[in-house]
Amino acid sequence: MKLPRGRLLRSRVVSAAGTALSTVLDGALTGYVVFEPQDALLLDVDGRGVVTFREGVPMLVYHTGTDRGGVDGLADLAVPGPYKIDVFSLPAGKIEELHETESLRVRPGVPAERVAGDSGLADRTRSRAREHGLMPDEDALADEADAVASFLDDEERIEAIKRQARAEAERQASEWGLEDELVGDDGRE
Repeated sequence: MKLPRGRLLRSRVVSAAGTALSTVLDGALTGYVVFEPQDALLLDVDGRGVVTFREGVPMLVYHTGTDRGGVDGLADLAVPGPYKIDVFSLPAGKIEELHETESLRVRPGVPAERVAGDSGLADRTRSRAREHGLMPDEDALADEADAVASFLDDEERIEAIKRQARAEAERQASEWGLEDELVGDDGRE
């Protein structure tokens, strides 16, 4: 996906993708956000996720490392934070040219559900999409179900996420002095 250069509005690190998605929705961004997971080296993942927005509603998703888009690209972005995010605005005409790429489209509430795990944010996003006439046709639902099945079948990716979660839990347990309380993979302390 070739993005026109937008006007940088903000660049920061957020602990969770939902923070960025909520801020963009509340600010009615027309433009795009670049998500770069800070733990990409741990997961051995290259690239960044790009999500385009119209009036704060997510429209397209593309992952630069896997060269996948739409719900498949969203699955590549669904890794634990923190994320470095860069928020760019674009004129409506420029963003609409991008939104003609059907293979990269996502339904409005899906990023909030899959990346942020926030059903309330997903509902707010769908509501905004309906207000602005941005809800895609129902055929996209079948594609989303296929993408979920594809993600769940990717055992290597799921194991990488589990390894990262385990490492984070061990780090936090160490910080809190609870190393002796951890249960190993075999169920024993």
